[in-house]
Amino acid sequence: MQRYILRRLIQGVAVVFGVSLVTFGLLFATGDPAALLLPLDATQQERDQVRERLGLNDPILVQYGRFLSGAVRGDFGRSIRQSEPALSLVIERLPATLELTLAAMAIAVLVAVPAGLIAAAWRGTIVDQAAMFVALLGQSIPSFWLGIMLLLFFSVQLELLPPFGRGGWQNLILPAVTLAMYSMARTARLVRSGLIDVLGQDYIRTARAKGLSEALVLRRHALRNALLPVVTVLGLDLAHLIGGAIIVETIFAWPGIGRLAVSSIGGRDYPVVQAAVFLVAVAYTVVNFLVDVLYAYLNPRVRFS
Repeated sequence: MQRYILRRLIQGVAVVFGVSLVTFGLLFATGDPAALLLPLDATQQERDQVRERLGLNDPILVQYGRFLSGAVRGDFGRSIRQSEPALSLVIERLPATLELTLAAMAIAVLVAVPAGLIAAAWRGTIVDQAAMFVALLGQSIPSFWLGIMLLLFFSVQLELLPPFGRGGWQNLILPAVTLAMYSMARTARLVRSGLIDVLGQDYIRTARAKGLSEALVLRRHALRNALLPVVTVLGLDLAHLIGGAIIVETIFAWPGIGRLAVSSIGGRDYPVVQAAVFLVAVAYTVVNFLVDVLYAYLNPRVRFS
């Protein structure tokens, strides 16, 4: 197990290193960084002064080494628009993003597992077909379209829920449901297929032959084994939700990292964009690492392979 964890740690470090390259590339992908900081009518001398101050005249490897050193220490520079440390601005928004992401994950699990269980238990019936149709629909609908429709119906038409901002639990419902929809639909289908596969195993027949009720067979013997691959998918979904929150936060004006990144892109505040991308990527890597370790703990064949 230790060798498995060490191998995954090394792979995680390699991924973070790759992320640092991509994040550093953002600085140049938007054009000359010095030009972004100055008005359009700035002189060449003013641009040269800014390039010198930012160290942009140094060789590219020196610049990357400086960026990587700063990233390791949490120093992404200061926000161009707000003159505050970029990472501090991102961390200030982190609780809002985590709140939204965890709420979406909770909704996905609480709805998907019972839905998949019911669909598998009534396989081939109208209940199964209806549940899988809704799941397929949930996977097919784009998040931005679903968010707008929910907002128009529940906030504008019915005036039941607030349309924008972060506040009480009422503010959380629409963005969390929007963000959870894809994960919820995929997990429900995965739980159903896993259960159908497990229900055909010999030990399930043995449990039924002992006279156990169908509910007890499903809960005690089938569901636990069927949830093993779901653990991996849910872990990946959690990382996916953190990244996918960008669109949902923008639609519902949710003050999280995603909305900050979008507004910073519009304002060409690239230190904040770099800090947001790096933080989300590192969170993605950490979650994947924890999922790998948890999966190996639950399934010994993985760590010994």
